[in-house]
Amino acid sequence: METKRVVITGMGVVTSIGKNISEFKESLENGRLGISEIEGLDRYGELTVHVAGQVKDFKPTEMGMDAGSVRRSDRFSQFGICAAIQAMEQSGLVAGQNIEPGRLGCYVGSGIGGMQTFIDQSILMKEEGAKRVSPLFIPMMIGNLGAGNIAIKFNAQGPCLPVVSACATSTHAVGEAFRAIKFGLADAIITGGTEAAVNELAIGGFANMKALTTAQNPAEACLPFDARRGGFVMAEGAGIMILEEYEHAVKRGAHIIAEVVGYGNTCDAYHYTAPRPDGTTTAAALSQSLSEAGYTNDNLLYINAHGTGTHMNDACETKAIKIALGEEQARKVMISSTKSMHGHMLGATGAVELIASAIALESGVLPPTIGYKEPDPECDLDYIPNTARKVQAEYALSCSLGFGGHNAAVTLKRYKD
Repeated sequence: METKRVVITGMGVVTSIGKNISEFKESLENGRLGISEIEGLDRYGELTVHVAGQVKDFKPTEMGMDAGSVRRSDRFSQFGICAAIQAMEQSGLVAGQNIEPGRLGCYVGSGIGGMQTFIDQSILMKEEGAKRVSPLFIPMMIGNLGAGNIAIKFNAQGPCLPVVSACATSTHAVGEAFRAIKFGLADAIITGGTEAAVNELAIGGFANMKALTTAQNPAEACLPFDARRGGFVMAEGAGIMILEEYEHAVKRGAHIIAEVVGYGNTCDAYHYTAPRPDGTTTAAALSQSLSEAGYTNDNLLYINAHGTGTHMNDACETKAIKIALGEEQARKVMISSTKSMHGHMLGATGAVELIASAIALESGVLPPTIGYKEPDPECDLDYIPNTARKVQAEYALSCSLGFGGHNAAVTLKRYKD
């Protein structure tokens, strides 16, 4: 079967370090911290968690949404729609004009969906009875409506796949969108992830399973690969990319940001929360992605690691990189965790980190792992500590690992005319 080349022609973000690509890029290159003391949680005083990566001053009506759509959608959908508006505007695609609606798809996932709506309506039912539950409860809460609302907004009548694989969600979404275009099922796909789970219920659950940091100082909260790391930092936001078939993009004169060239997908099949300790199944996903991409050891590679700042994840991911590349080559590769800046956006984090990777390839500036001070013998690779590095990488690999043992890896290549 003939396969197609796949490129990125649009990107959009809503994050704690930027609500558009320009702000996001500047924050990455300057190592700006978006993690701060938690705001706005009514029962926050009961929690042992003090910080989060919240999106501040989010005004969806100023970002392209109408007031009616805002009222009818949960915050997670709003993040996704606003990021998709940015991405579609940058790409220049308009269904019915320069792309057939049936050839435009939407692969956008969410790990949790409309959790705040679920909380609010559960309280309402308990206090006032089931008859008071909103008729909008279901369409605001279910996780597939992130993709559904975006598809409606842009008349994307092609394949639509809302992925749910915990923290690997949006990396899987992008990878599956890549495959769909590569094998001719669509000319372009709106893809990525969106999440809004910074609330008492989600934080309480993660905190009580000892997954979250209890650090009070935001600057010392998310410490990927550092010996002091003590858990991840919850965050919210969205990352949306426009993947497009290469010839389709060239024909209409689109600006090409980077090329998508590889995808790996494996499962630990080990434990519902802990990663496989030997790193072999994560390594297999990395190897699959790099092999499909045509990467060789002669190519300069940047890895945007999952790098959550939990002890097991960072140690196992380091092992996986060494297995996939070989010990000697792993020490030559440049790695960073941008979660050190924006926190862990669960189902949205992979797409946001792929966008960071695409920016790094196009700009020639690799983002740092900020807050890094104390090396860990178990994590002994080059994690680009504290300061961005001006290096023109040829390939970028972004890796995401999710509860349930889900491993996803997508490889990008620097685009050259």
